[in-house]
Amino acid sequence: MSLFINKKEINLKINSYTLNSNDPKALLLFYHYFDLCLSQTLPENIENIILLCIGSDRSTGDCLGPLIGHKLYKNKYNKIHILGTLENPVHAKNLEKTLNTIKASYPSPFIISLDACLGRHNSIGNIIISSGPLKPGAGVNKNLPEVGDMSIIGIVNIGGYMEYSILQSTRLNTVMKIADIISRGLNRHFNLISDSYFINPSTEKSHFDL
Repeated sequence: MSLFINKKEINLKINSYTLNSNDPKALLLFYHYFDLCLSQTLPENIENIILLCIGSDRSTGDCLGPLIGHKLYKNKYNKIHILGTLENPVHAKNLEKTLNTIKASYPSPFIISLDACLGRHNSIGNIIISSGPLKPGAGVNKNLPEVGDMSIIGIVNIGGYMEYSILQSTRLNTVMKIADIISRGLNRHFNLISDSYFINPSTEKSHFDL
């Protein structure tokens, strides 16, 4: 769970794109913004993409990551790996262990981190796609390492006070709307990436032709 209150606290990256899940064009905007951010961020020499879905299935407000992981992990993608599901969530207690596993198991990984966050009332439902990492746990005052080469964040409720109670009282409908947009958008892009993933035999380097 990340925490966004204002632009100074959000620390928006140079490449950052925002859409609202209630917008009728939300899915199209996600396609467009994710493609822009990925093309600006993704290097040519990676061998694996990791979608790291952070959160807990024990809290409605914090289940966005595991819910998206659950929607995607059964799909067969080439060199794209989904970590963090409802069955096996990635959360504060096992995040560092998971990062160590990624380093040991996936050569040259590009990590897309995904988490829920709290923000202002008029930001609820927003999806923010950014280059660079996110800071999980900030919304509930946990000191966890920044994670990700690229990040996706969904604002599920208001922040600033009684964060644990806010997370427990977050509407599932809000989380589901955000999860549907992100999972559908990512599935489309991951299928495209899987179809255009190549390894050059002479250099053993991979690249994506989106």
